[in-house]
Amino acid sequence: MPIVKSVNGNKPQIPNSCYIAENATIVGNVTMGEECSVWFNAVIRGDVHYIKLGNKVNVQDGAVIHATYQKHPSNIGNNVSIGHNAIVHGCTLHDNVLIGMGSIVMDNCVIESNSIIAAGAVVTQNTRVEAGSIYAGVPAKKVKDVSPELLSGEIHRIAENYVKYSSWFKED
Repeated sequence: MPIVKSVNGNKPQIPNSCYIAENATIVGNVTMGEECSVWFNAVIRGDVHYIKLGNKVNVQDGAVIHATYQKHPSNIGNNVSIGHNAIVHGCTLHDNVLIGMGSIVMDNCVIESNSIIAAGAVVTQNTRVEAGSIYAGVPAKKVKDVSPELLSGEIHRIAENYVKYSSWFKED
């Protein structure tokens, strides 16, 4: 059973259409949209501020979503993929965003729609990633624009695939 726990009277709100892996942890003031998935060893910790996920958000294995005490919640739009071992902390991710494996998005960042944060990138505090951009590196900088092929072939494809993958686990 996943750990789903209330903190300070705030209980996670998780629709039945979501898949939560057996060893995932979701605590506190967390609200999830429809068809989300939280994978093995992922943690969504809404203890110090709220965390809100839109529809079709996948939080892949080992990823962490947290917030900043009394300052920065985490707001995540629709069709967002948060890659394996990524950290999303006290920031805003708009719709159709891909956060690459092992990347870090820090406090008070805004990642606008249709953007990609490359694997291993570190998006430093207060950075605003403009819509349709790819950011990479440490610290992350814009490297190019997202092409229509990347938008459909990566951002949309991964979000849809994780809805499909989660259905395999729900069957058992």
